[in-house]
Amino acid sequence: MPTVLGIETSCDETGVGIVADGVLLGEALATSMDEHARFGGVVPEIAARAHLHAITPMVQHALDRAGIGLADIDAVAATAGPGLATAVQVGLAAGKAYALTLGKPLYGVHHLAGHAAVDILEHGPLPARCVALIISGGHTSLLLLGDLARDPIIHLGDTADDAAGEAFDKVARLLGLPYPGGPAIDRIARDGDPAAITFPRPMTGPNDPPYRFSFSGLKTAVARWIEKCGDRPVPVADVAASFQEAVADTVTRKALAACHDHRVDTLLLVGGVAANSRVRQLAEQRCAAAGVRLRVPSPRLCTDNGAMIAAVGDLLVRANVTPDRLDLGPDPSAVLRGALLHGPR
Repeated sequence: MPTVLGIETSCDETGVGIVADGVLLGEALATSMDEHARFGGVVPEIAARAHLHAITPMVQHALDRAGIGLADIDAVAATAGPGLATAVQVGLAAGKAYALTLGKPLYGVHHLAGHAAVDILEHGPLPARCVALIISGGHTSLLLLGDLARDPIIHLGDTADDAAGEAFDKVARLLGLPYPGGPAIDRIARDGDPAAITFPRPMTGPNDPPYRFSFSGLKTAVARWIEKCGDRPVPVADVAASFQEAVADTVTRKALAACHDHRVDTLLLVGGVAANSRVRQLAEQRCAAAGVRLRVPSPRLCTDNGAMIAAVGDLLVRANVTPDRLDLGPDPSAVLRGALLHGPR
């Protein structure tokens, strides 16, 4: 039973996970979020420096929690892209160093494949086919998945501009709420009326691409509505709830359409925005009505973490997939073709 060390540093979390045979043995996570908060968003150089300081302690913490030592590691998986260039480089370099020192294989994995794989740690193997809705700060995608370790991943649609999580951050700033915007909007929206303001549902018209997303116009619609308030107090909770409802309605509507069109009976909801309470609630309601099984990881596994990268590595090792060479380079703009950064082989 191979034991895989996973390293994730694509943005502002330094995540380490240890997985064997689909079981999470130990994990550790450090975040530099507080250092970015005063800038209203992630500063790549600050993130990279934080990763440099945190990576070795996080590996040791994960090993301690798993009750094993480095000598017990059989393979190393590290995010090789996409993400912030300098941040990804730190984690991949660390992964190479551990693989070289231990004489073990290295797998440079795609960050989004990690989000899809992490649910296996809680709910067991994925079905032979499923649709995955990945919604996070940098990505909003609909994917058709087969065998994550062996099959190509089919892109059904992606965002044309802002990702859902990015829109949450920007709308939070418009409302004077703290960074990160997703949790802040989720909290205050509980006191608001989601039907108070009818914000647009982007790209849901009859002539729009059925699986494509766009949130830039929605963010602008919120900004214009706030401007029209003039000197009157902005009903922050109502705006937050109405914006959140527009996002939840849009992403779940498209996800269920993808399941129907591709005759898939399982929807996988993952990524940081999958931790949003309204997105989860509406997905549950619509999946139940459509007879579609919904799989959503615990909120702590929705955001970036090392367990998800170790989960991918575990699948690749058990599938006897050829590992990467140690001269593998990071690709901050990597296109998702398969669990490995460069696709199945």
